[in-house]
Amino acid sequence: MSLSQIAAQTYGLTAGRAWSLVGIVAGLAGVGIGVFARRRGVVAVACGVVGVVLGVVVVLMAKGGPGTGYGIVGGYVSLVVGVVAAALGWRAMRKGARAAAPRVE
Repeated sequence: MSLSQIAAQTYGLTAGRAWSLVGIVAGLAGVGIGVFARRRGVVAVACGVVGVVLGVVVVLMAKGGPGTGYGIVGGYVSLVVGVVAAALGWRAMRKGARAAAPRVE
């Protein structure tokens, strides 16, 4: 196998890279919803969980390190962004519940 064939295989969009991108997009959607939403925290948590699960799957299925085409770097980014999205969604749910609670005077 020549060097050009190896380079052509690792610089394209592989399945691992595609799945890690899907996880990153889901996590970023969850971050956006968690930051700007008051009562949609459940959606942000769900998007965060999807990002984390896809990140874990990509990282566990990767057979090589960064630059091998398995999407391991994107998997780790998906994990981090998913955790942030879930935390922001949880915070939005708590804030929404606190705002909806009856006030004692």
